[in-house]
Formats: sequence, C-alpha cells, structure tokens
Amino acid sequence: MNREQLRALFTAKSARVETNKGEEYYKNLYARCRARLDELKAMKPFRNISIKEILEDEGVSRRDFLKWASATTAMLMLPASFTPLVAEAAELMNRLPVIWIELQDCAGNSEAFIRADGPKVDEIILEIISLEFHETLMAAAGHQAEAQLDEAMKDFAGKYLLFVEGAIPVGKGREWCTIGASGETFEEHLKRIASNAAAIVAVGTCATFGGVPAAAPNPTGAVGVMDVINNKPIINIPACPANPANMVGVILHYVLTGQIPELDSLLRPKFAFGYRIHDNCERRAHFDAGEFVEEWGDEGAKNNFCLYKMGCKGPMTFNNCSIIRYNEAVNWPIGSGHGCIGCSEPDFWDKYAYERPMADAHIKMAPTGGVEKTVDQFGLGLLTAAGIGIAIHAAGSVIAGKKEGDK
Repeated sequence: MNREQLRALFTAKSARVETNKGEEYYKNLYARCRARLDELKAMKPFRNISIKEILEDEGVSRRDFLKWASATTAMLMLPASFTPLVAEAAELMNRLPVIWIELQDCAGNSEAFIRADGPKVDEIILEIISLEFHETLMAAAGHQAEAQLDEAMKDFAGKYLLFVEGAIPVGKGREWCTIGASGETFEEHLKRIASNAAAIVAVGTCATFGGVPAAAPNPTGAVGVMDVINNKPIINIPACPANPANMVGVILHYVLTGQIPELDSLLRPKFAFGYRIHDNCERRAHFDAGEFVEEWGDEGAKNNFCLYKMGCKGPMTFNNCSIIRYNEAVNWPIGSGHGCIGCSEPDFWDKYAYERPMADAHIKMAPTGGVEKTVDQFGLGLLTAAGIGIAIHAAGSVIAGKKEGDK
C-alpha cells in the first residue's frame, strides 16, 4: 500500500482507538499475554543480565518500578489488571534482539531514546534488551561493525525487531548515501536487513514519512520506510524527535503479546497516536472561549491563551505529546509557549511548519467571549489523559529524587 492509498484511508477512517472492548476481549488478551510471557521465560536469555540487578544498582525499589509499570500500562491503554504482566514483560526484555540502523537523519531519535526517563529506561532498554547493532552507540566500527551486523542478522533471523531511523533516498540522491566498504545504497541496506526482521519500527518523522529530507524540493528523493518495504509488518512512530515513551511502549507491547500494537491508517500505534492534540491540550478551554494569542508577547500570551491564531496545528495533529510530555514529563511545546507544528503528520515541514493558521483548515472557533463547549463534551478525555500523564510524571519524579539523594 503506497502513501497516497494510506492518505485516502486516513481521510475515511479515524485514528482514534476504541478503549472499551469489553470484558471478554481483555480476558482473552490476558490469557494470550500470559502464554507469551511463559514462552519467553522458557527461552534462554540473549544477555545474562536482569532488570532486578539494574534496579538494585540504581537504588530503585520494586515498589517504584511497579509505579512505573502501572503508568506504562495506562499509556498502552490496558486495564490496571495488566500491570503485573507489563512489569514481567520489562523483566524479559533480554529475550528480544534489536537491530537499529540510521539512514538519512540527524540521530535525534537515538539521542532522545538514550535520554529516556523513569525508571532509567536507557538502562532498561540498552542493558536489558539485546541491542545487537547501533552505529551511534556501539564501540565497533568499519569492517568489525559490518561483521557484527551480519552475525546478528544470521543468529536472530526472523526474531529481531529492526528499528530504522532516518529517511531513505530513492531519487538521484541515492548514490550520495552509501554504506562503508560495501557500497550499498541506503535503500539496498534497508532491504537487506529488513529481509530477516520479524517487524520494522520506523522511528521519527524522517523514517516514517520522509521528514525534513523529503521537504520540497526533496533533492535526494527521500521517502519513509513504508514506501520502500511492503512485505513486513511496519510500526510508524513519527514526531521530530519521537517520544522515547512511545518507543518503549512499542517494545513492551511486542514482548508482552508477540504482536505489533493496533495501528491507525498511517501505521501509527493507536495507544500513542489515537489522541488529537487539540482535544487534550491544556489551552483547549481558551479555544472554546474564543481567547487567543494575537501576537507574541501580548496579554493573551501572558495568560496562556490558545495559540491557534499563531499557527498551532494541534487541531489536525494526532499524538500524545500533551499527555506523556518530554524531559521527565516536565513540559511540551505548547506548554512552553509555542504552537504545535504537526511533526507527527505526513509532509509536516511543507504543510504545517509555519506560524500562521491554515487557510483551508475549516476549524470552527467560538466568538470572543463565548463558550461553545462544556466539560461534559470533552472534559472526560482531558481528565483521563491528565491522569496518565500525572502517573508517569510521578513515577519518574520519585525515581529521579532517589537518584539525586544517592549523589
């Protein structure tokens, strides 16, 4: 399915996830997850290191870890009864081999990933998961690195998750981007490594939709993974950079279920992209009251009024930024005073990344001073989203406090 077909689907099908699937559904899902974890426990770990050892070394108690697991369960849109299973899945991450490659990118997603928080997700992922190859993080280089990649592909054929960061040049620029001594183009490199993968995770907007490299006039002919690979399951985690919590969520879901998460029509996991930013925005009440920032630094800006007139693309962007946030859940772009630029949507750089409203957006705004909607229409979603965000933030804060106390 090409990008145009996906876009056609997106216009006809909502990205929203159905969270109330019924008791029977979750009962069956719980049984499948239990069977999956028992299967993993019977396997020999690829790395002889456990999450318990890391948590003890970091001074994180079991109770604090379970708080994190509870918040992560909520993020994955699972009932609270799944919390013990999510915790157990994290403990079994050393049964999951991961290969991570970088193509036409800035390495921003790798930077975000290794700086993830609560409880020290960088240790959990990079020390527990069998991260077999990552150019930015590994010590090996040149022929040694290529040999390690080939060995990992052979040893874990059909089992590894392939993380792809960066766009793939398929136009005249393809010869500008080649791999070391092999001389492979990025496209050839991706296809070869993807051939043995269980599934592919495209991380960041460059890998998902082409991102900044694909912006007009797109001199390299940059495209996303789904435009190149059509015979493997693909999970898109867009944004610039992608939120580390969403990367971890996809990995945990795969460990827990052995399957990719439920996706929207753009192949994005619904647990992360089933939310429209506009509906969960802390400034939404000002939008409904017709209270807007008219220019930077005015009274509206000082009172945290809605940023739509300053070009915020929250009404047409699906992501969980307002819930999960960044930097240990401290803040996010709109919270810090800048409108959303729609970086998790296709063609965002050309279509959304400017400081003015879209002329053809057809967004209904309330007249100044008039309230169009009340809490019974959208408040429940806000409260649910805020609860998840607060839980994750609280778990991270407790652990961060413990870390500070040990220094």
